[in-house]
Amino acid sequence: METFKVVKRDGREEPFIREKLVTALVKAGAEVKVAREIAQRLEERLRVKEAVTTREIREMALEELRRHDPEAVENWLFYDRAVKKRR
Repeated sequence: METFKVVKRDGREEPFIREKLVTALVKAGAEVKVAREIAQRLEERLRVKEAVTTREIREMALEELRRHDPEAVENWLFYDRAVKKRR
């Protein structure tokens, strides 16, 4: 099955890999089952696009995660600020 491309912050493109998103969600504190459900829903929503930015994926993931685990959202945002130097 052909998947869509992810446009990284530096402009590089790579295929979408669901497990990368699952890993990020689990590291933020989501349960594995919830992380897999979120990643699957996002993949289904994004599959109609040819390419999507990491920012779009991040925002959609945080929106979904907020419904399931607000504390995990805070963990994700803390990691972005502390490690990735994002605001």
